[in-house]
Amino acid sequence: MEIDISRFNSALQQSTAELLSRKSKKGYWEGCLASSALSTATAVVALELVHRHYLNKNEKPPFDYSLVEQGIDWLAKNVNPDGGWGDTKLSLSNLSTTALCWSVFYVVQNGQTKYPALVFNAEKWIKQHAGRIEPHILVPSIITRYGNDRTFSAPILMMCAIAGRLGDNGWKWVPQLPFELSALPQKFFAGVKMPVVSYALPALVAIGQARYSNLPSGNFLQKFFRSLTKERTLELIKKIQPYSGGYLEAVPLTSFVTMALVSCGRAEHPVVKEAVKFITSSARKDGSWAIDTNLAVWLTTLSINAICDAKPSQEIPIPKEDMSFLFKWILNQQYRDSHQYTGAPPGGWAWTNLSGGVPDADDTAGALLALNRLMTRISDSKQESPEGFINPIKSAINGINWLINLQNKDGGIPTFCRGWGHLPFDRSGADLTAHAIRSIISWLPFLPPQDAHRLEKHLKKAVNFLLTSQSPKGYWQPLWFGNQYERYDRNLTYGTSRVLIALQHLLRFEGERTAKAGEKAVKWLINCQNKDGSWGGFANSPPSTEETAWAIESLARVAMVPFCEQELRNTIIEATLAGTNWLIEKVECGEWTKPSPIGFYFANLWYYEELYPLIFTVSALKAVQPVLKTIKKTK
Repeated sequence: MEIDISRFNSALQQSTAELLSRKSKKGYWEGCLASSALSTATAVVALELVHRHYLNKNEKPPFDYSLVEQGIDWLAKNVNPDGGWGDTKLSLSNLSTTALCWSVFYVVQNGQTKYPALVFNAEKWIKQHAGRIEPHILVPSIITRYGNDRTFSAPILMMCAIAGRLGDNGWKWVPQLPFELSALPQKFFAGVKMPVVSYALPALVAIGQARYSNLPSGNFLQKFFRSLTKERTLELIKKIQPYSGGYLEAVPLTSFVTMALVSCGRAEHPVVKEAVKFITSSARKDGSWAIDTNLAVWLTTLSINAICDAKPSQEIPIPKEDMSFLFKWILNQQYRDSHQYTGAPPGGWAWTNLSGGVPDADDTAGALLALNRLMTRISDSKQESPEGFINPIKSAINGINWLINLQNKDGGIPTFCRGWGHLPFDRSGADLTAHAIRSIISWLPFLPPQDAHRLEKHLKKAVNFLLTSQSPKGYWQPLWFGNQYERYDRNLTYGTSRVLIALQHLLRFEGERTAKAGEKAVKWLINCQNKDGSWGGFANSPPSTEETAWAIESLARVAMVPFCEQELRNTIIEATLAGTNWLIEKVECGEWTKPSPIGFYFANLWYYEELYPLIFTVSALKAVQPVLKTIKKTK
């Protein structure tokens, strides 16, 4: 397999230029998240209930009702041909989103008469995939999808109950969330086994109170404690509501909280008023809502890490003044105080620069890597030594300590909070752990010897987690990316590629075990390659730009690490070049910018981001450059 160098260079130059052109006028990357049927459905219902409350009082509602009407029309235009809805325009229909959209047309008064065929087809889809629309069949089907995690099943069922889709006494089908537990100090949350993930505290309180208000418990002690903690827990979610009004900058979570509080007679509570401002300000011109405002910090650090190769000797097409701006901007996004939402200590980064963000492991690791690469280049360009960056190094140490303090007993790194591992999105993740290891090791040369020595044992535990969590077949399963064609929605290409990218760092620990794990993972990934050179999320799956780029980058980096026999290395290079040719063709024909719904948001909510294919293409092609130079030398 050969690569046309001129075509390769042209594709790299074109993709890099396109990524740089997407930088906002503010100086960083904001991106554009997919419009979401689920977000739109929840926003419409939340606004409808608030609007109805003010009309019943003969008062003017605090927003234009056309937002509700436009939202309904957008849902009607974006239903899938099979009658159901997926989370994005590119997503397969699923039960959760279809049930929510189906419910919308019963909540909004004129919806059913305006779109009777649409409602009929939605019910037909639900019957085909859940069995029946009656609550004794529908409810277990929705709950089964999420297992013991009530983060999403409870709000979905609440919205169905509000719409009257669960019968006359629909609230009995809504799980009673123990909102009274949120009155406990945060340090006890993991120990009491909360039925929702760590980020869903506002939903726990609001939905728990809505269920209790509409169908109180007959248990005297439960009634006593719930009555005792109602006001205190409402004060809690008011306290942690961000300046923007949107919890996590997420429309679905904020909308669920809004409709829950309206349903228990709290329509004029300060939390609802601020939430409505957020929901209305988040509406798009076409009548839709996205799942979140933006992923600015995540996208900016990904873009920098794609463009700025780890080797500072390579020139990059970012002006010095822009590098300095980005360096300072990322530093300014670091949390300097304990986060009032999760109680996280200072030192971490969130996915967004907006007030609704929450510090997390993946974004902290990405920020640390980006700062490291920018600092090295800025110091080189100014003829300064790294000692001239005392404050950034202190920030890096704080970020590293933040990651280390997050480490679970199993050695892995979770997303937000340590010790909440019993629910899916709070467990240790292979993708998060590998990312954290890379970011920490990148800073070791700049740290005092005692700090570097202290980190070694934590890194060794993290590596051991990766080695023990590898599937017998060779892959790793990630937390935050999926594939809608895989039986369990897993994106095994992403998880495996993220760990393989960290392989050169992992070899310093458990060298022999790590090498064997790497060989197994490489063979699994190569066996998943399609005949045309592309990759999907697993073997024989539809390809995407993002997934192909992930695989190429990881194999290209592994090809430069002496960990396997020459025969396997040759196979790695062949697979890398075949994938690169596929990617070059996509760049040349313009298809490379089409995003795929491979992102997982909270509670398995699918999304796509328009910058993902651009970022990951640049990352892949930059990783292939040294491989091509090596091949040229050997010839």
